[in-house]
This record gives sequence, C-alpha cells and structure tokens, in this order.
Amino acid sequence: MFWIIIGAVIVFSCAALIMAFWGANQLIYPPEPDPEGSPSDYGLPYLEVIFPSRDGLRLHGWFIPSERSPLPPLADDDWSGDSKGTVIFCHGRFGSKDPDLKYAPFFREAGYNTFLFDFRGHGRSEGEYSSFGYYERLDLLGAIDLLQSKGISRFGVLGFSLGGVVGIATAAQSRPIVAVISDGGFAQSRRVVEAGSRKKGLPTLLAALIVPLMLWIAGRRLGCDLSEADSLRWVDKITPRALLLIHGAEDPYVSVEDVRRLYDAAGEPKELWIVSEAGHRQVDEVRPAEYRRRVLGFFDRYLASEGTS
Repeated sequence: MFWIIIGAVIVFSCAALIMAFWGANQLIYPPEPDPEGSPSDYGLPYLEVIFPSRDGLRLHGWFIPSERSPLPPLADDDWSGDSKGTVIFCHGRFGSKDPDLKYAPFFREAGYNTFLFDFRGHGRSEGEYSSFGYYERLDLLGAIDLLQSKGISRFGVLGFSLGGVVGIATAAQSRPIVAVISDGGFAQSRRVVEAGSRKKGLPTLLAALIVPLMLWIAGRRLGCDLSEADSLRWVDKITPRALLLIHGAEDPYVSVEDVRRLYDAAGEPKELWIVSEAGHRQVDEVRPAEYRRRVLGFFDRYLASEGTS
C-alpha cells in the first residue's frame, strides 16, 4: 500500500508539472492577433508612429487629434493642439488596439486627443510574449515618453482588462498620468488565472494547486515576478490622481469581491461603477450611452479641468 501511495503521488506530481508547464506557455505566448483595422475605417485622421518601449522594443501606435485640432505633421514638436487633453488607450491581454478604435470617435468629438498602441508581442509591435503587466508598464512609459516629446505633459489612461492593470501600476510610478479608468481590470494575476482555469473545467482545488506553479514557471521564463504588477500592489499609490473602476458583475474572470478590494485599497478621488447584467468588458455594450457619459465625465473632471496634480 505504501508503494502504491508513493507511486500515485509521483504520477500526480508529474502530471501537475506537465500541466503547469503547458499552462505557463498559454499564459505568456499570444495567439493569432486580432484582425487589423485602421482609424480611417472610422473616418478619423491619424498619425502612424513607431516608438520604443522603455527597454527598446519597437511598438506601433496611432495618434488621433481632437475634432477641433488639425492633424499635426509627424515631425512637429507640438501635438497637443486645441484639445481638452490626451487619453492613452491600453488594450487587453492577447488583444490589440484595433478593436478599441470604436471608442476613439466619441473622444474626438468630445475634444480629446487619443493615442492607441499595441503592447509588446501583440498586434504590430515587436516582442514574443505577454507578462501580465510586468513588462507592459515599460510599453506605456514609452508611449508617454513619445507624447511628452511632442509637447503633451498630462495624460489620462483608459485601460481594458490587462490594460487597466497596466494603467494602475504605471500611474503609481508616473506622475504625468493624472486619471485612470480600469474597465474589467483584475486585482491579482493569481486569482484571475485561477478563475480562467476553472472556467476551462479545472477543478477548484486543482486550480489552486497548479496556478501558483504555473505563474512561477512563467515568471522564471520571463525573468520576473509576474505578481509585481498586480493592481492591488499599486492602487494606493495613485492618489491624489483619480481612479474609476468599471466592472460587470457577471464577469467570469474577475469577481465583484476583487474589484471592491481594489476600490477599498485605493485613495481618493475614486469611483466605482458595477453593472449587474454585464460580463467581462461588456459594460459598454449593455449600457452604451451611460458608459460614454461616465467615461467622458470622469476625464472632464480630472484631466480636462486639471483637478489633480
């Protein structure tokens, strides 16, 4: 009986290790990118730019001026124009900036410049992996460096899912970010990966055992601690800059409890909007008019009005 138990433990351990290695690959290597789009699909003027991340990777982005500003020459030193401010969009994990173009027209009409870019390993940018926000912070800082070189000094960030995590973690380290919206962002990488694993059919106990090993292996392969970029580690350091958390209560990956933990940990000013009938990143679909009103109103208060510093 003793050897049967030992054998069973060895078999289980080997199976768990194999699953963890497989899962680590799934976590860090993006699948096929989203279909490519262009601001011209929405009739928007834009500048196409290639710029470096803080660690030198070549990233792809679009700058879209406000409706009351002319399109500046690419080489111009001042892109600020006659705008209320500049909002940087940060897309979700394993996505790209292309689907988020749908939000750009109403920002442009409201008087805001927008800047969209692909994180490393996504869309048209260089790189081979995703790191749950750890290295993506360097990508957002690279976008800020570019825009600051073009005469823009204050920024809002609209982050979707992983992009919200990156926005929070980066704002804590970058004072030029004065207002952050996290739409569907998670509090901790471990909890969101466990939820995703359960959704794929992994039993709760097995997910709780394997996911920490999966994240550890992924982190070792990338040379970092993935949890270092968790929103919950950084959210209290944003204040007195402003934060709005948007969440769908039917989100299978991010619980209402986790979003409330994030909200409770944040300093003022902060806002929380939970929509009961929405899933992950579906709030804008089920409440489109209110979404637009709340998002623009938030940036009107905290970016356009220079109400934070």
